[in-house]
Amino acid sequence: MLDGKLYDASDPELDELRRRAGDLCTRFNATSRHDDAERAAILDELLPGHGENLDVMGPVFFDYGRHTTIGDRVFANFNFTVLDCAPVTIGDDVLFGPNVSLLPPMHPLRWQDRNVRMREDGTSYDYEYGEPIVIGSNCWFGGNVTVLGGVTIGDGCVIGAGAVVTKDIPANSVAVGNPARVIKTITDRDASVYQKYAE
Repeated sequence: MLDGKLYDASDPELDELRRRAGDLCTRFNATSRHDDAERAAILDELLPGHGENLDVMGPVFFDYGRHTTIGDRVFANFNFTVLDCAPVTIGDDVLFGPNVSLLPPMHPLRWQDRNVRMREDGTSYDYEYGEPIVIGSNCWFGGNVTVLGGVTIGDGCVIGAGAVVTKDIPANSVAVGNPARVIKTITDRDASVYQKYAE
């Protein structure tokens, strides 16, 4: 699965890992926002590859959790969804708006390869595969952004609300739309007029 090859998602080992991650997500989502210690402990178990000062609003939804690596000072707003059947790598200082989805899973294009199959014992299965997602440091994702498998987003990017990212985005770019396209490069000329107020 992690090598990007076709795999059977109903494999018992994978099924158990998804159930475990699902239970941890359910626990996190049901825990009071006032209970910082319990929320942090659940995230440590769900996301062993996360850095310092991870701030997650919840609810969250991860397929596995263990296949996602997150840097320092990352913030994820409501309904952060990561279907990490392939490695997902997130840099430092990344901000995710509400309803952001990172979606590595892929299904074959031909229905002959994609459709559900039956085993001799009567149980069903299908084949899928995953492609990794890499997100650089210092990025900001607006609400309702979807990133598909196989995409790399460079450092310092801004991905506009509602964008569907299907191809790589170079560093320091603003990308918007469906499919997302680069509309500008961020430079020092874009320094915030409010910068003085924040010092």
